[in-house]
Amino acid sequence: MLSLPFSRRTDSSALTLGVLGVGNIGMVHLKSARAMADVEVVAAADPVLENRRRAERAGVARTYDDYATLLDAETLDAAVVALPPILHLEAVERAAAAGVDVFVEKPLARSTDEAEQLLETAESAGIAVGVDHTLRYQPDVAGVREEYEDGAAGHVPYASLVRLNDSPLGRPPVEDAPPSWPLDPDAAGGGSLLELGIHCFDVLYCLFGDLEVRSAAVGNTLELPVEDAATVLMYAPETETTITLHCGSYQWEELPEVNTRLRLEGVTGTISNADHLPDNFYADAAKEALTNVTSRVTDAEPTVFGPTFYLRAHYRALEDFCEAVRADERPPVDGELGLQTLELAESAYELAAETDDERGTPTLEVTR
Repeated sequence: MLSLPFSRRTDSSALTLGVLGVGNIGMVHLKSARAMADVEVVAAADPVLENRRRAERAGVARTYDDYATLLDAETLDAAVVALPPILHLEAVERAAAAGVDVFVEKPLARSTDEAEQLLETAESAGIAVGVDHTLRYQPDVAGVREEYEDGAAGHVPYASLVRLNDSPLGRPPVEDAPPSWPLDPDAAGGGSLLELGIHCFDVLYCLFGDLEVRSAAVGNTLELPVEDAATVLMYAPETETTITLHCGSYQWEELPEVNTRLRLEGVTGTISNADHLPDNFYADAAKEALTNVTSRVTDAEPTVFGPTFYLRAHYRALEDFCEAVRADERPPVDGELGLQTLELAESAYELAAETDDERGTPTLEVTR
């Protein structure tokens, strides 16, 4: 909790955490937290029975079918909000009423208006807001940032970032129906630009500072109610860097491989995230899985529970938030950064709409 004359945490006991929503990403956060020292996951909430059972099998003592009931019943230091974006504002309002700090899955909200209301509520209650912008934590992306800050490429006039996956439909053959909310513009707030572009805006801000959106286009490769492809042209005035971003939900992806390509074209050379990936994803995964087992046997601090870049990044993001809450400090990836990425996304949507209006461009359709 922030902005108070004293800390709520007055002893050295474990930080108590609740997880609101234990679908796919909620379970990632739950397992990450359970692997952390001095963090105790005391409860989880989800309306889906099987999700609650998974949380119980993962070691959570108490589960609820409604997150509001959990917040009323439990004494928490912090809560992970892993709910559909349509519920983020309400969940944070309820957490604020209970004096509970929040770690919110991205996007922070469906719009800048909602995000500003969310942050005003949090500030009035004196609670901390962290946002799960995990791409900056991926080791390959962190490697690019380290090289760039060390001056490995000199001045970088141009950079590009591509992030693709197959969410929410999944790679065929699909055994289970996908959740409905990611395809609902009202529930999600948007498509690929909010699902993937938000992460990318955050990474590019980390590298180059403030960003200006110059042009954008969104479209569909499939017949979906939200965009599954977006391209954004940006400029970073502080570093005089022109940047292209492309994100989409149309390309098959199979973890541990992640379809992310980040390149910085500098005066003295090129920096690429490809140079910071393991030579063999699967061998690296197997090696870390063995390390996990050995750590449990020897009581050493375990490697992150999931042996992939993707899961390690989520672990580090939540770990940073929990450490900030424990120290009564502002989270390193806070709500203001979450709002900033939403502002960039809204600018891109507005420019894309203007371009379509000017050109009379029809919505992209599937070619058969």
